[in-house]
Amino acid sequence: MPENDLIRETLTNASRTLLEDRNVQGHWEGELSTSALSTATAIVALGTVDDTKYQPYLKSGCQWLVENQNEDGGWGDTTKSFSNISTSLLCWSALSRFGEDSISATQKARHWIHDYVGSLSPDLIAETVKARYGKDRTFSVPILMLCAICGTLGKKGWRQVLPLPFELAAFPREWFAIMRLPVVSYALPALIAIGHARFEIAPPIRLNPIYWIRRMLWPRVSRLLTEIQPSTGGFLEAAPLTSFVTMALASSGEKNHAVVSEGCRFLVDSVRDDGSWPIDTNLSTWATTLAVKSLTIKEGKDKDSTGFDRQDQVLEWLLGQQYQEVHPFTNSPPGGWAWTDLAGGVPDADDTPGAMLALSKLQNEDTFDSCKTAAEKGSIWLLGLQNRDGGIPTFCRGWGALPFDRSSPDLTAHTLRAWHFWKPHFPAEQQGRIETGIAAGLRFLKNGQNLDGSWTPLWFGNQHRYSDEENPTYGTSMVTLALQETGQTGDLLNGGFSWLLEQQNQDGGWGSGRDSTPSTIEETALALSALAETAPEETLLDGARWLIANTKKGTEFLPSPIGFYFARLWYFEKIYPQVWTVEAFSRIKARLSH
Repeated sequence: MPENDLIRETLTNASRTLLEDRNVQGHWEGELSTSALSTATAIVALGTVDDTKYQPYLKSGCQWLVENQNEDGGWGDTTKSFSNISTSLLCWSALSRFGEDSISATQKARHWIHDYVGSLSPDLIAETVKARYGKDRTFSVPILMLCAICGTLGKKGWRQVLPLPFELAAFPREWFAIMRLPVVSYALPALIAIGHARFEIAPPIRLNPIYWIRRMLWPRVSRLLTEIQPSTGGFLEAAPLTSFVTMALASSGEKNHAVVSEGCRFLVDSVRDDGSWPIDTNLSTWATTLAVKSLTIKEGKDKDSTGFDRQDQVLEWLLGQQYQEVHPFTNSPPGGWAWTDLAGGVPDADDTPGAMLALSKLQNEDTFDSCKTAAEKGSIWLLGLQNRDGGIPTFCRGWGALPFDRSSPDLTAHTLRAWHFWKPHFPAEQQGRIETGIAAGLRFLKNGQNLDGSWTPLWFGNQHRYSDEENPTYGTSMVTLALQETGQTGDLLNGGFSWLLEQQNQDGGWGSGRDSTPSTIEETALALSALAETAPEETLLDGARWLIANTKKGTEFLPSPIGFYFARLWYFEKIYPQVWTVEAFSRIKARLSH
């Protein structure tokens, strides 16, 4: 079969597969990977609150951990992940405390941890965990707290848990960036709950003024924690964060706290049939905007329909996901979109431009005005988020002290694409502000380009890249697409093109470095999308052949763990290889049909 026909067939099949994954409401939810880390934290949270009431969940969760332990004795974040010290400690601790029938698995975990750390000394374990995360305590403190709760840090385990200044949550939210908190912006519930637990279990001496300040401010901060808990009970819709908050409060004598009961409800509601928990409930908004963008690419003169029907239904749903009020968690103003349609979502700078671009694809004469209004609000929201360096952070402006709050090339690139499309449709004053924002964003991308021409993203990684676990293929693909769509030329764009061309593996696909990381569907599709307009045709065909073979002509998609969550926590998402394959073949088809 001629290659053009194979490309058409694969695109048709992949589009059909993607469309079949819509839910009954007409949009996409995707399917996040099950997580050993989530499962371990949920077990400890429920068991700490009431190990009798939640015994069925503890038993099935522990059984899942035993069945999904890696051969080396450790655990990774997903069933496809390499063992790491953080997740292995959490699973070992959970099984040690609540896994009555898991002696063999617990012993294997002890050996793995001993070999990794050098001993089972609580001091050395604590230092190893702290070294993994550096000055960011977002994850190191919760891990050590869980170990202390389960007894794997010895009798004085709570002394290994660094105190967190939970009393600072009583100050106005606008002050948080100035106060340089030791956790990232979206971990406020953990700061409060774990800080309070550490204070109650291992308090400072009473002569210390901090003791009385914290004692006095706890009622106010406790009320704040209740106020910011979403109606689903799940902070950020995430099992780990919700679990850490729940177990911290339960350990500190607050089992009857309203947040505890709601947190347990969330965990019970989100457990999967096999006894495990995912890293988050769903990425419905993100999955939907990715699907819309991939299914609506113009495919050239011989365009075939992708069969994307019910677009008005998707549009109505997407417009309904925009936040119209100040967000109670991050104090974010109206205008943004979160990654999910559930109450635990928080407006962010990847889903907001993603939604704006999806609206640009879905709008028609009848709906243009409503889409423009929503996009204008989204543009203003993004302008308010832009940092002084010109880059776009994820959730909050000015929280640059910790890595996961910094400006990011991939988020900045996504924002530039959305601004570029909608700018001509806005009033002159708004256009001027966006032009200034775009110029600042381009300066940030220029300053953030690596010497080899690549860009390093914030929220995606590659576990096979042992030196740093980063994923410049994702970052460079996102930035290169943005530079093309916004009409940029010159060294900035050429550097990105050259880097991507040089990273193609001998098998025709892409990983995160030439022949040093295996090719994946996700990374190959992303690179092909970025290169589709200008790369040599043979380069594109080599990549297309790899994708055709590894997706069985667009009928089978095996996801890879290329996603980071917070604090180097891995996940994979079922929809990623689907949407990016559809996008890549749509762009290649358009190129070949010219």
